[in-house]
Parts: sequence; structure tokens; C-alpha cells
Amino acid sequence: MGKITGFMEHERIEEGYKPVEERVKHYKEFVVGLSNDQAKVQGARCMDCGTPFCNSGCPVNNIIPDFNDLVYRNDWQNAFAVLDSTNNFPEFTGRICPAPCEAACVLNVNDDAVGIKSLEHAIIDRAWDEGWVAPRVAKHKTGKKVAVVGSGPAGMAAAQQLARAGHDVTLFEKNDRVGGLLRYGIPDFKMEKSHIDRRVEQMKAEGVVFRTGVIVGAAKDPLGKGSKVTNLAKETVTPEQLQKEFDAVLLTGGAEQSRDLPVPGRDLDGIHFAMEFLPQQNRVNAGDKVKGQLRADGKHVIVIGGGDTGSDCVGTSNRHGAVSVTQFELMPQPPEEENRPLTWPYWPIKLRTSSSHEEGCEREFAISTKEFIGEKGKVTGLKTVRVEWKDGKMQEVAGSEQVLKADLVLLAMGFVSPVASVLDAFGVEKDARGNARATVDFVGGYATNVPKVFAAGDIRRGQSLVVWAIREGRQAARSVDEFLMGFSDLPR
Repeated sequence: MGKITGFMEHERIEEGYKPVEERVKHYKEFVVGLSNDQAKVQGARCMDCGTPFCNSGCPVNNIIPDFNDLVYRNDWQNAFAVLDSTNNFPEFTGRICPAPCEAACVLNVNDDAVGIKSLEHAIIDRAWDEGWVAPRVAKHKTGKKVAVVGSGPAGMAAAQQLARAGHDVTLFEKNDRVGGLLRYGIPDFKMEKSHIDRRVEQMKAEGVVFRTGVIVGAAKDPLGKGSKVTNLAKETVTPEQLQKEFDAVLLTGGAEQSRDLPVPGRDLDGIHFAMEFLPQQNRVNAGDKVKGQLRADGKHVIVIGGGDTGSDCVGTSNRHGAVSVTQFELMPQPPEEENRPLTWPYWPIKLRTSSSHEEGCEREFAISTKEFIGEKGKVTGLKTVRVEWKDGKMQEVAGSEQVLKADLVLLAMGFVSPVASVLDAFGVEKDARGNARATVDFVGGYATNVPKVFAAGDIRRGQSLVVWAIREGRQAARSVDEFLMGFSDLPR
């Protein structure tokens, strides 16, 4: 694959970023993608490694060596065809996937991995520019009707696959726009929403019907207990209605129950879940007016949680004009370089610095919040303590307590489960973590205990990556198709 000696001749080429002082003034994407020549050089680095672990490292099993080779040979249209065969939305993953495929790259054993994500990004962007991305309308209709509940990446992937199989698909979304967490969670500076919009138009041409502003069940608190976000849906549909009208129902909602931090002072004003803060800015960017928008202007912001959602809060706070931004992580600081012989081809633990961190952020590791401090009902600071791990247990470091100033605290500690109301409304059994109980068996996979009701994505597996959601949506679509028709030609 690629050039036989390419990995010895060429170094990895990273995508670039526009300058910090420029990009923090807006919410547009700022990644500078590879040129055609750079992409060709990157494709040349792909080794003829015999066993391409990148394929299995990728949740959707992208056929990575093949499209690398095709880019090297300047056959971009076929490179797109290969990529499109396994991934419905490469423009999503090419922008926001952490690229487990690169961690699994054989070259990554003792060198820099092939820039697979940057090549995926380049291929799909060129495919859209060249007009290669077109609707694929089913030649024959089956007469079967499928309801997909939740329009995040799992729901979109499943709906597209089912429509291409000839079923009449209706995609239900509680928000006013399609996209789920992609729309109202991922900041625009990481992925502009025009990428979702043009996929929606493609799917409409393929026969998918979108119904937004519809809540299934009776979720008054769409982000779970403790959230201050109200239900924006304009219409309620009962599970009984869907089960009567449709031949199959696929639940693809997200794991929206945010993990809380129940320490003294939690009820002070100025403490919010990340998913109260981030969606508001996305709505403003889309042209909506948000009354009482949560903003970080002129504030000392502390983000509790060291993952991607926390990083998104950092980037958004900097664009608001925060005085300072500090991000907390409970775990100790990981090493700057992973132990490759120990971890390869699996996802390594190492220090990861995002573009948002580079824009301005103090990062505190091995720190725990003991109490929120406030005056006149508003948060003014946090009482913290350093922690260390001994014998597998977390212990406080004596004498390490301190108080840090904070005018806005954002809780970004992940998500514990889907909001229970939808699953309860359908009577779907849950596992120990509160997710929908459904297997991924080759036959009958993604089926719940309720007849003709299936579940896929974060609602089934818990908080995960966009690429995992796409995989689950595709696989669940095949299971639904097989349930309806007795067989399925859809790829799994």
C-alpha cells in the first residue's frame, strides 16, 4: 500500500491551525487541511504491513490501506468510494474523531502513525466539492415503515441505511434541528453545522422524513435530573402511537444524563452542566435568540472534567472573553509519551493537548472539589484538595486544601446514562448502568425485550464516540432490515 519505502522517506504531516489570536474571535472551523500534494505524501507513508490493525482499530472498520493507496495514486474518486462504503458521514469523523485507527497503525509501534484522519478529512471534503456525494435512492420500496427516535449520528446512520434498503423511514428529533449532540453539543469551531444540513438534504432526497420538535414519551427534563434546560419540543408522540403506526421502532437517543457533583454549595447560581452551556452558543450561532444566555465574559471560569466536553467548554469560554479558564481533572497528569510496546495497538493513555487548551487554559490534575463557596446565592469560588492514588484508592493529600476564585463553574464530567423517561415509556429493560439492554449478536442484535423495538448508539452502549454511534446505527439498521424482511443485504 502506498509507496513501498514511503514510510522511511516521508515524515508525518499534521493538519494546521489558523493563529490563536484570529480564531478565538469567531466560531468558524479553523483547521487548515492537507493540500492534494501533502495528502499524496501522507498516503505514501502507508506500509504494506500485512495485517492492517488500523482497520480493526476503527469502529466502522474503514478500509484504510486501500483509500491511503488510492490517494497516493491520485485516484480520489475511488478513494471516496472506498471510504463511503463503510462510513456514512466521514465529514463528521474526519473532524471530531480522536482517531483510534492511528493509535493502531503498525507504523505507530516505533514511529509517527500515518495521518489517517487528515486523509479522511481531505477525501470527503474533495468529494463534496467535486459533486461525488449524491443521494442513493432505493430502486424498490418494501412497504415497511420504520420510526427512528433520535437524530444524532446513530439515528442518522440507521435512517440512511434503512431508507437505502427501501423502507419508509421517519426520523424523530425532540430539538428544532437535526443532529443531536453534533448539533447542540459539539461547538461550531470544531464542526460547522452546514455539514449536518447537507447530509439532511441528501437523506431527504433518499426518502427519509424528518420530524423535529417531537418528544417521544413525556420527558419534561430532557437532559435529566438537575438540568435547568426546559423541554423545547412542540409535539408529544406516545410509544403506543409509534408501535401502532410503524413496523419497527429504533431508539437512538443519547446518554444525556450528566454526571453531577453533589458537594456543599451545589445549589449556588453560576454552577451549570456543560450541556446547559454549550448548546446555547450553538443556537446563537444558528441565528436564534437565547434569553439569559450563559456566558463567560469577564468571568473566572472553572471547568470540572478533563475530557473533550470540558475542552469544548474551554474553547467556548475563551471566545466569550473569559478573564481566566481553569480545567480540573481528578486523575493524575498522564505521561507526555505513551509506552508504545505496552499499549499498541490499543488506545494509549497520554497527555493530550487540544486546540482549545492552546488558546488559553490552566490545567490542574489530581484535584478534587470539596465545596462550592458563594456570596448572596452566587458562586465565588471552590474549595479544593489535591489527591493521590495509593493501593488503588484515592486519598486526599494532607495540607493541600486551597480556595480558587470562580464566577462560573461548568460540570463536564461525562454522562452516566440515557434519560430514563424514553426507555421507561416503552418498557425497555435496562442494564446495570441504566442503558437499554440489547445485545450486538449477529442475528437479532440490537433488539430489546419489547417486540419490534430496537436500541442503538449511546442509549444502548453508554457515552461513547461519534464513530461508535455511526457503527451501531449501521449495524442496527441491518438487524431491523433482517427483522422486517427475513434477510438483509445491508453491510454490517
